[in-house]
Amino acid sequence: MTTKQKRIFGFVVALAALFAVGPVSNAMHIMEGYLPGGYCIAWGVVCVPFLVLGYFSIQKRLKENRKSLTILAMCGAFVFVVSSLKIPSVTGSCSHMTGTGLGAILFGPCAVSILGIIVLIFQAILLAHGGLTTLGANTFSMAIAGPLVSYGLYKGLSKAGVSKRISVFVAAAVGDLFTYCVTSLQLALAYPSEQGGVAASAVKFLGVFAPTQVPLAIIEGILSVIVVIGLESFAKSELKSIGFLKEEA
Repeated sequence: MTTKQKRIFGFVVALAALFAVGPVSNAMHIMEGYLPGGYCIAWGVVCVPFLVLGYFSIQKRLKENRKSLTILAMCGAFVFVVSSLKIPSVTGSCSHMTGTGLGAILFGPCAVSILGIIVLIFQAILLAHGGLTTLGANTFSMAIAGPLVSYGLYKGLSKAGVSKRISVFVAAAVGDLFTYCVTSLQLALAYPSEQGGVAASAVKFLGVFAPTQVPLAIIEGILSVIVVIGLESFAKSELKSIGFLKEEA
């Protein structure tokens, strides 16, 4: 392991240790058995094309540049750590950050779908966080929908001339919030309100998550910027190799 790789590894370990002191509570991922079987299958089928594209995206990236594996592994560790922290909500529910926005910014949304489903499988089996029957729904909201929004926002803001750090913050924060909008819609579709239907039910679910999710999204945006600053300091060549930083003239 080179000196630079050791620095990156130490940075990731320090970040993980910082958040390992988070409180323990029930998770916000849609829990095991909460969705009807038809919905579980449907969301799983929707995820398949994105996962296939993600597999080929990662395979192509690693074939072109093996150095990107270090940053890719760091993104996976970041997703696992921050999404494992369950923060109690004032409304009696729980929320957490997603961490997938950063990976989407660095590697694109398709690659993050693979990282996300791996993290969700480990969390469902080892931490009782989410579930295997609801894996498709959780994958779509956290590893597909959110990253797509983060990636689109980052590219759009960058083309508009917005600074890199502000673009990263906005993309990560909004992607986090969008994940919970999709989760709320998934729950509303499965359990529409007797009065008002799906729309009324979605508003209720959003109201449950909003008090804690809005500040958490802001925190995730700040954390993503901090990670980017750290990578720019210790892994500049790796960031250039994946196209995040332009080669200096």
